[in-house]
Amino acid sequence: MNIRLASIVPVVCMTIGLFSPSAGAQTASATPGYLTDQRGEVVKSGFGLCWRTASWTPAMATKECDPDLVPKVVIAPPAAIHTPTPVPAPRAPMAKPAAEKVTLPADALFAFDKAVIRPDGKAQLDALLGKLKGVDVEAIIAVGYTDRIGSNAYNLKLSLRRADAVKAYLVSQGVAANRIEVEGKGKQNPMTKPGQCKGAKSAKVIQCLQPDRRVEIEVIGTRMR
Repeated sequence: MNIRLASIVPVVCMTIGLFSPSAGAQTASATPGYLTDQRGEVVKSGFGLCWRTASWTPAMATKECDPDLVPKVVIAPPAAIHTPTPVPAPRAPMAKPAAEKVTLPADALFAFDKAVIRPDGKAQLDALLGKLKGVDVEAIIAVGYTDRIGSNAYNLKLSLRRADAVKAYLVSQGVAANRIEVEGKGKQNPMTKPGQCKGAKSAKVIQCLQPDRRVEIEVIGTRMR
């Protein structure tokens, strides 16, 4: 009996040494709180669980062994970049539109009952063009008028022909045709007062009605600095 017991004890001790988690293991500083082998790797059970040492605390938890105990790192979203709103540059003050209205007597432009511009009439138009230098012309409106002598239909045609003659001359001097508008108003809007030039057609009456025979020219544009 004694011989048999003596032979059994070493086997039992060897078996315990083979399966004890502390056999051949050491605690590595890289993973404090867990049992590691000689290679520094954490010793795990057959179920893949890490062996904790007696000094283990939750603060020693690692992602490999206790991922649920490791505090999650919350990455803050990048701070929003606020781009300053550009301040628009102050606008330069706009030039005020220049409007000028010139009345040219028809007798200065045309002979009585005619629509051909006379030399002194061209001189007046040239003077007007000189005033337009430095003006960005947007529109020129030429309106012709007649006196009360003659029928309405005739005077409307005569007033329009005079306005057309003025336009043709301005275009010949370099004004864009599409900037000039013409209109004939015949004997409308007389400058003379009622009863001022009484009597039938005569040289005296024709002379008296001279202010009614006119061409009004209105210039609309912007004066350049």
